[in-house]
Amino acid sequence: MKESMKKRLNLLLVVLVLFSSYEIMAQEKVTVSTGADIVSGYYWRGQNLGGVSIQPTISVAKKGFYLTAWGSVGIDKEDTKELDFTAGYTVGNLSLAVTDYYFPPTKYFNYASHSTSHLYEATIGYNFGPMALSWNTNFAGNDYYKKNGKRAYSTYVEASAPFKLGETDFKVEVGCTPWDGAYTTRTDQFAVNNIAIMAFKELKVSDSFSVPAFAKVAVNPETEGAYFVFGLKF
Repeated sequence: MKESMKKRLNLLLVVLVLFSSYEIMAQEKVTVSTGADIVSGYYWRGQNLGGVSIQPTISVAKKGFYLTAWGSVGIDKEDTKELDFTAGYTVGNLSLAVTDYYFPPTKYFNYASHSTSHLYEATIGYNFGPMALSWNTNFAGNDYYKKNGKRAYSTYVEASAPFKLGETDFKVEVGCTPWDGAYTTRTDQFAVNNIAIMAFKELKVSDSFSVPAFAKVAVNPETEGAYFVFGLKF
């Protein structure tokens, strides 16, 4: 092989190695995102947890792993105050997560199971494309206890599906609890406790600035409650 050809091949090899290294570094790059929602009411999994609330979030992600901090503070002092930390991993359409829910004002570092304000939940979810499913179970902390004194392992299962109507994006969700727990007032019975539809829209503030917004109409068939929530995302 001619010397000039060897030099060209060596140069090409070096370029390919450098390019591959760049791609690997790009994939390993840490991403950080922050934001906040302002909502007209705090509605979650069929439960009315408060009125107008500010809900900030920050998330750090790398190669499928992520850590997220999320909070909620209501305008009214009676509204739920909350600070959550979630560690999760997403690979393909599968997602796994563990969440630590904390509800002030009791001491943050109190972890005794019968007096703590922490609640720990494990989540597994799968996005099938047209529909996504998630299973969420409380496994430790201040969970609901049954009359016999045993932990309920309160569980919430949800199916959701996105669709488009005109130029607006929508999502419909149906949630249920398979047994007695924190999400139902019944005893040892399956109950549907959330049926909701959400619409997402960009609200144009000026020619160069718009704010993502959403509206949700929901009912809880188990408690016969009905809710309407509007929110802005910043």
